[in-house]
Amino acid sequence: MRIPGPEEIRALHERHAPTAEAFASVHRHCEVVWSIAEQLLASPRLAHVDAELVRAGCLLHDIGVYRLYGDDGRLDHKNYIRHGLLGQEILEGEDFPETLCRFCSHHTGVGLTRHDVESQNLPVPPADYLAETAEERLVMYADKFHSKSRPSQFLSADAYAAHVRRFGEDKVTAFQALRAEFGDPDLACLTPCAEVPPA
Repeated sequence: MRIPGPEEIRALHERHAPTAEAFASVHRHCEVVWSIAEQLLASPRLAHVDAELVRAGCLLHDIGVYRLYGDDGRLDHKNYIRHGLLGQEILEGEDFPETLCRFCSHHTGVGLTRHDVESQNLPVPPADYLAETAEERLVMYADKFHSKSRPSQFLSADAYAAHVRRFGEDKVTAFQALRAEFGDPDLACLTPCAEVPPA
């Protein structure tokens, strides 16, 4: 399988971004997520993980967000949960292989189950959207430490665990399993200390 490099992926973002502001927000977030994943990949215990595939997954995972910007430049937060499937559609339209498309549709939260979709009446087709491979899990996990909110910000592992608790203890357990698998990133290495929230 041919894996696209950073410049090819950047060009794809530029093609699909509706505005320069949208591009700056989404592409920068994807780059930050790759920086987090790259740091975690330095651990010898993750030597079996395909770093090139993780890089592509990180840089592509949120490309569907562009389809949620309205003509007024505002993001449709109500349907934000659809961004993963919208990203999969974009990549399928670009003839990307399923392995890469799945990074879009299988990174939301700590995994969406059919039960989540049906019980919360989410605007996506009922199915399991779970990260299965180590590469998918790492992209999903690294994504939890950075938010595109204005201004963008880093989240500590403890802060994300507290955030995800509102969706149920099973989500906290799933996040803790990812944390045990991949470890905690050193966010201070990625941003000025002032931007890193307390643990």
